[in-house]
Amino acid sequence: MSIEKLHYFFEPRSVAVIGASTRVDSPGYVIFKNLLDNKRAGILKAEVYGVNIKGGEVLGEKLFRSVLEVPDDIDHAIIAIPAKFVPEAMEECGRKGIKVVTIISSGFSEVGEVELENKVRKIGKNYGMRIIGPNGLGVYDPYTGIDTLFIPPKKIIDGKETVNLARPPKGFIAFLTQSGALGGALLDYLWGEELGVSKFVSWGNKIDVDEVDMLEYLKGDPNTRVVAIYMEALKAGGRELIRKGREFTLRKPIVVLKGGTTEAGARATQSHTASLAGNYRIYVGAFRQMGAIVAESVLELMDMCKALALQPPAHGKNVGIVSNGGGPGIIVADQLERRGLRVPKLSDDTLRELKQAVKDGTIPSIATFANPIDISGTASDDAYVKATEIVLNDKNIDLLIVLALHHPPTLTGRLPEKLLSVMKDSKKPVLIMDIGLGELSRYVRRIFDKNNIPSYTLPIRVASGAKALVEYGEYLARQGVINDYLESWEPPRRLS
Repeated sequence: MSIEKLHYFFEPRSVAVIGASTRVDSPGYVIFKNLLDNKRAGILKAEVYGVNIKGGEVLGEKLFRSVLEVPDDIDHAIIAIPAKFVPEAMEECGRKGIKVVTIISSGFSEVGEVELENKVRKIGKNYGMRIIGPNGLGVYDPYTGIDTLFIPPKKIIDGKETVNLARPPKGFIAFLTQSGALGGALLDYLWGEELGVSKFVSWGNKIDVDEVDMLEYLKGDPNTRVVAIYMEALKAGGRELIRKGREFTLRKPIVVLKGGTTEAGARATQSHTASLAGNYRIYVGAFRQMGAIVAESVLELMDMCKALALQPPAHGKNVGIVSNGGGPGIIVADQLERRGLRVPKLSDDTLRELKQAVKDGTIPSIATFANPIDISGTASDDAYVKATEIVLNDKNIDLLIVLALHHPPTLTGRLPEKLLSVMKDSKKPVLIMDIGLGELSRYVRRIFDKNNIPSYTLPIRVASGAKALVEYGEYLARQGVINDYLESWEPPRRLS
């Protein structure tokens, strides 16, 4: 029942904002407005109640002086009031029979108020309430409309409404983060990358609900295909995390980014969430025991998750590369091999087929087939399609990267559509790279992404995606389940 209660964080029948305020720059006002806007838009199905000790009205809604005055049952309470008043609010939540509480308020162990934090934890435990927080952003779920982020989606700049912190659309990546600031920035970045999320949890001091709980819950979440974790420290339960992580990674991948890996970072971790960063090598060993993939940067975290959310794991580490430019293909090959992947010579059968395509006039005669395959800047759409199809059928190739560099005049706007026709039924993972941030570059990548083929802007990014697919495949192979996993793997459903 303790794990089942986590459902109410994301899909409550009713929610109360304790600290809803008339002050537009206050966290309580922003959260209350977020929820009301989503309810009025028809996204959030829950009833929304505002609570403020002074009573009154805001955004056309009555404010109750206590959660005990709300006439209906409440599933999820969001607390955004000064820390010293949180215990009293928690007691009232317990008496009300509230199931879960998200505490946005800061001012607890991260500033030395350990006793206050312990008191809040004890109250939650006494009443059987699950707690996310304190000192975090809480939760965001684009599928249900729950949004406890106190950062406004938009601000008025020079009289114009401007996106401030965008909320990503529906997707398949669950983000769990110990840092609210990093989490918020990640959401904004994901929106800019047109990458969606399934759930977002920012838990700050993490006094109750933690990684172990969320992995157990997300294991059965149909919207989550991969979990990304930003972790500064484990306060307890390291062995339990490894055990639960092992169970989870047999079904879905996990990617972890650890903060506090240097002396300066570890020192900052102590003051940030009152946690000890610990020895990085010990953490990495634990992550790998549980089958998690370790990211070295924020960008790598996102690029790995994108690949794992949309494509099956690779059965081996041999990568084929198809390009219409020598330089980009060479750089991709270098990046892959630096990460322990292989860019091998192609099989004799594959080389014969490629040379036959040259004789047929489909692939230009100046093409080279060393892997990377360079079909040259004079190649047509059909040359790209033929080379892609041939390499996908090479039994020695486990993963294919296509550098869909759209720039030459011989290529048309239909290239993505044509490539998708041979990629969509592939049992091997396929990644796309199209360098550039211009209009057509974005257009090409958007088409592939919407059709579950992850696209990237740079060699280092596509190499990160490939590394994740290979590492996860190797882990599943070590567990003896790779064939069963690939047999049951299905591409994600299309989202509107």
